Amino acid sequence: MSPFDFGALLLLAAAVIGVVNDRWIGLPQPVSLLVGSLGFSLGLLAIDPLLPRHYLIAMARNALSTTVLPHVLLDGVLAFLLFAASLHVSLEELRTNKWTIFGLATGGVMLSTLIFGALIWLAFQAGPEPVPLKWCFVLGAILAPTDAVVVDGVLRRVSLPASLKAAISGESLFNDGVGVVIFLVALSAAQGATGVVGHGVVAAQLLVESAGGGLIGVATGFLAATAMHRVRSYNVKLTISLALVLVTYRLAQTLGVSGPIAVVAAGLLVGNQKRRRSGDDAESADIAAFWGLVDELLNAMLFLLIGFQMLIVEVSRVQIVAVIASIPLALIARAASISIPMLVLSIRTHDRGRGAAVLTWAGMRGGISVALALTLPETPYREALLTVCYAVVVFSIVVQGLTMPRLIRWLAVPASRT
Repeated sequence: MSPFDFGALLLLAAAVIGVVNDRWIGLPQPVSLLVGSLGFSLGLLAIDPLLPRHYLIAMARNALSTTVLPHVLLDGVLAFLLFAASLHVSLEELRTNKWTIFGLATGGVMLSTLIFGALIWLAFQAGPEPVPLKWCFVLGAILAPTDAVVVDGVLRRVSLPASLKAAISGESLFNDGVGVVIFLVALSAAQGATGVVGHGVVAAQLLVESAGGGLIGVATGFLAATAMHRVRSYNVKLTISLALVLVTYRLAQTLGVSGPIAVVAAGLLVGNQKRRRSGDDAESADIAAFWGLVDELLNAMLFLLIGFQMLIVEVSRVQIVAVIASIPLALIARAASISIPMLVLSIRTHDRGRGAAVLTWAGMRGGISVALALTLPETPYREALLTVCYAVVVFSIVVQGLTMPRLIRWLAVPASRT
């Protein structure tokens, strides 16, 4: 099966699940796509032993291997998703909450990596095949960044104070770049590299990649916004925006800085400049609608692929104790990575306790975690790390995503306040 054929099947599955969900179920679209693909995967796993030659699972696994999901996501799809999510974020709100976002997107990611890595290492010790601590830190880095796409979808369905919403969306936009850097450092250390940790190496690398990515994004975003303002053709403006995303991302990667942060910076600049200019309201709405469609289509493909990844898990090798423990441990690590930066930096929200609770539950993982997990090399621990990653991702998207509005009502968080 070619990647084109597999893409056609994914779109067909997205359409079928979308119709069923829209007519009879009514779940948020990302959740419905993930649940639908999980159900299909589990169905195949259930009936495959009844078939004489196990063709179904073999064909599905072969198709999934040809999609090269991690490279497609990390080198292309992620750039479009981050750009689409950043277009409608207020730069003024980000400035107002800059220290909250900085603390959560840097120190919070590092704390989450260390805390979850240590806790899941203890859980693995109870299983038949313990995983070394260094590989548990790799898993911690995989699950540390929240997913901007998932978070953005949830924030559209809830009412929160402007400052808290800006903190959640800002963190999810910027911590992807930080998370990728920490993952690469942790992976190098786990594979035996020396000199990648200690003496400020990680901090220096984060500073260079983040600052460099931000500068490139601002420069390319300014050039693109200026060009879009000076042309009248709507199609040309869309072409400029598409070129901006890919060129910015690839240029940043070529120069050795953060592609995700570069794209986010470009999207923030373009989106906010267009909102400040008068007379472009209809045109801005059209461009936003186009990127909204791109976002929806890529989202559909992404969440289906996450669900179908269940087919590549070797069920017989799943470590049940670690999988069950991973969900509460991920929440504990998230809560600590939120609370400690808030205390150290004296970050204040409208209500620190309720704000920390909302930020903890809003820490949903998604495609970036799955993509990073799938880039893991073949080791005796890869299957265990993948399974835990999938468990946390599925729980965060389905359970946390569906219960977020109820949590906000239960905590009596005020609807809107600047």
